[in-house]
Amino acid sequence: MCSHQPSCPATAGNAAPHVVAAHPEQGWNLLCDGAIVFDDTGELLPDGRIVAPHRVPVERLTIAA
Repeated sequence: MCSHQPSCPATAGNAAPHVVAAHPEQGWNLLCDGAIVFDDTGELLPDGRIVAPHRVPVERLTIAA
């Protein structure tokens, strides 16, 4: 699917693939390696595997005063 030469590696967490279809109104982007990345940081990989969202524990969130 990717037209990069050499083609982008199809691994989770790799920063090399770029967005080929952006859908911010729906909360997801399609990458050139076929992965779908969601706004909550979760991913759906081309082979059907999922990458769970990388959430920050509530205790570490900044609270506005």
